[in-house]
Amino acid sequence: MNFFKHHIIKFIFNVINSNAYKSYQQAKNDAWAKSNFKTFGKNSRLPEIFWIKNPHYISMGENFSSLFNLRLEAWDSFYGQKFNPEILIGDNVIFNSDVHIGAIDKITIGNNVLMASRIYISDHYHGEISGVDLNKVPSERPLSSKGPVVIEDNVWIGEGVCILPGVTIGKNCIIGANSVVNKSFPENSVIAGIPAKLIKTLEK
Repeated sequence: MNFFKHHIIKFIFNVINSNAYKSYQQAKNDAWAKSNFKTFGKNSRLPEIFWIKNPHYISMGENFSSLFNLRLEAWDSFYGQKFNPEILIGDNVIFNSDVHIGAIDKITIGNNVLMASRIYISDHYHGEISGVDLNKVPSERPLSSKGPVVIEDNVWIGEGVCILPGVTIGKNCIIGANSVVNKSFPENSVIAGIPAKLIKTLEK
């Protein structure tokens, strides 16, 4: 019995890891994205593992690719609150694994942006720091935004970076690993730290 069980498990494993199965799964994901996203550009690909909330608020450019555990959230309601979220992703954008983007307002990612793993980008947070909000558990506090997040073209974002509400990252910026970005920086900046600070300005 164990012999047959072993070979059945091995067969299933081989099927799941076969190129034919992977091609089928990719085609299935692509068809879903084209039917559900606001726009989904030519040659763009979703990873095998993803979690996407309200894809009809999300516009994806051409040639997008991502590794596993992609998480995109466009929140249009939360405990009675109503929002009009937008997530706009440009052309030739590459995400590594575990990228999490959440919007109740607007998040724009330009063209040719490269992101490493474990990156969090949000235009909102749970609750104001007040006595009223503190009486509620954090998960039920109202969502608030300080404004949109904009990441302009040709930005390179390192491992473990967190980008907070209201931030604009100018063209050609480089963000060092594990940085927390809580303010805007102009184009050609190299930034790093908690909170992120200007390290140098790139020369053209």
